[in-house]
Amino acid sequence: MQWIADPTIWIGLATLVVLEIVLGIDNLIFIAILSEKLPIKQRDKACLVGLLIALLMRLVLLASISWLATLTRPIFIVASHPFSGRDLIMLIGGLFLLFKGTTELHERLEGKDQVQQNSLKGARFWPVVAQIVVLDAIFSIDSVITAIGMMDHLAVMMIAVCIAIGLMLMASKLLTHFVNTHPTIVILCLSFLLMIGFSLLAEGLGYMLPKSYLYVAIGFSVIIEALNQLAQFNRRRFLSKIRPLRERTAEVVLRMLSAKHEEVELDSHGASLLADSANGDEVFNQQERHMIKRVMEMAQRSVSSIMTSRHDVEYLELNNPEEKLTKLLEKTQHTRFVVVETSSSDEPVGVIYTIDILKQQLAQVPLDLRTLVRQPLIFPEKLTLLSALEQFRQAQTHFAFVVDEFGSVEGIVTLTDVMETIAGNLPEDGEEIDARHDIQQNEEGGWTANGYMPLEDLVLYLPISLEEKREYHTLAGLLMEHSQRIPHEGEHLCIGEYLFEALEVDSHRVLKVKITPLASQKSYDS
Repeated sequence: MQWIADPTIWIGLATLVVLEIVLGIDNLIFIAILSEKLPIKQRDKACLVGLLIALLMRLVLLASISWLATLTRPIFIVASHPFSGRDLIMLIGGLFLLFKGTTELHERLEGKDQVQQNSLKGARFWPVVAQIVVLDAIFSIDSVITAIGMMDHLAVMMIAVCIAIGLMLMASKLLTHFVNTHPTIVILCLSFLLMIGFSLLAEGLGYMLPKSYLYVAIGFSVIIEALNQLAQFNRRRFLSKIRPLRERTAEVVLRMLSAKHEEVELDSHGASLLADSANGDEVFNQQERHMIKRVMEMAQRSVSSIMTSRHDVEYLELNNPEEKLTKLLEKTQHTRFVVVETSSSDEPVGVIYTIDILKQQLAQVPLDLRTLVRQPLIFPEKLTLLSALEQFRQAQTHFAFVVDEFGSVEGIVTLTDVMETIAGNLPEDGEEIDARHDIQQNEEGGWTANGYMPLEDLVLYLPISLEEKREYHTLAGLLMEHSQRIPHEGEHLCIGEYLFEALEVDSHRVLKVKITPLASQKSYDS
C-alpha cells in the first residue's frame, strides 16, 4: 500500500479517470439511445443496469490481466496476416456496431422508431438490456486495455474504473433526458457509432487508425452541434419574446386547418406539424376545420364583432298599453326584451324576460313591467369572446349589453351569439335570417351579403386578406375603411381580387353588398 503516498500515482489515477470517462461516454450515450425505446418508467432502470454491467465487466477483465495478455497471441493466420483473440473481438464488435448503427439510423431517418415504441410498450426491456451488454463488452475491452497500458497497480485501475462509472451514473439521467429531447444529437451519436465500428473493424484486420484522428472528427462534430443547439436556443428565446407560445401554436394549427404551408417563423416542433400535413391529406374535414378555427380565434375576436347592433334590436317601451304588449308577445319569438322608457329614447334601461311576464299574468296581478326589469351584464366593446364566455358562466346569465368607452350601448350579445361563433348559425323555427349569417351565392358566381356580416365569417366563403390590427369588424366597415366614407348605393369598390357593390344603403347604414370575383366579372363583361 506504499503507492498511496506516491503523488505520481494520484496524478496517474486522475488522468486514468478522465480517460475512462472519455472512453465510456460514448458507451453511456448509446445506452441512452437504446433505453429510449423502453417506456419512460423503465429507462432509468435500463441505464442503471447497463452501467452496472459495464462496471462489473471491467472489474472482471482487470482481475484477469493474465488472460487478457493471451488475447494478443496469434491464433491463426489468413493471407499471411495473424489473427489474435483481441482481433476477433474487434472484428465481431466492429461488425456489431456497424449493424446496430445502420439499423438504428435507418429507423430514425424513416421515422419508424416512434411507431415501434408505441406499439411494443413494456415488452422490450430484456432485449434492450442484452444489446447493452454486448455494447458494454465491446467498449470494456478498449477501456481495460487503456488502463493496463497506463498503470501497473491493479487497485488503482479498479478505483479509476469505479470512479468513472460512478460519475457516469450520476450524469446518466440528465444525459438521457438531453439525448431524448434532441433528435439531432441521436443522429450524431449514431454516426459516431458507425465511425467507431469502422475503426474497430479496421483494427481487427491489422490497419491501425490513429485514435487522435477519430477523436478530432468527433470533437469537431460535437462543437458544430453545440453551435447548432445554441442557435436553436437563441431563436426560440427570441420567438418567445416577440410572440407568445399560445399565438405561435394557434398559427401552426390554423395553417394545418387551412392546408396552407407558407414560410413561417416556427421552431422544430411547429415545422414538423406543418410537414405532417404537407402531403395534401386533410387532417380535418371542412366542418371540423371551421369549428376549430373559430375556437382558436375566440381569444382574438371581440364581442363587438358578433353583437346585434342597437338599430336592429326590438325594444319594449315601459309606457306601452297592455293591448300593444299582448300583440307584441303574440308575434315575437324572443325570450327577452330590451326595455326603454319611451319611443323617443333608445337608451335601454334593462331587460325583461318573457317568462316573467307570463308568470305575472298567471298570478292574476296587474301588469307592472318596471318590477320585471333585470340588469344584464355590461361588456366593453373590446372584450374578447373568451372572457365574455367566462363572465357568462360566472354570472349565470346569458344576456349582456355592449358599451363603448363613453358608456353608450352599442348593441347586445347573448351566449347563443358566442356559441354561434363556434358552431355556425343556429336558427330557430320561423326566425328571420340573422344579419351576421345573411349571405347567398349568386348564379354568376358571386355573393350577396348583409353589410353587418362579420369579416371573420365572411372569410369562410371567400378568401380575402384581412389586416391583423383593424378597427372595423363587419363587411360594411371594410367598405367604409377603403372608401373613407359611407358608400353610395350602386357604388363599386375594388378590394383585392373582388369587386364590392353597395346594393342597398339606408341613411348611413350599408345593408346589402354584392361581391363578385374580378375574374368572373371580366369573363361576364366579355
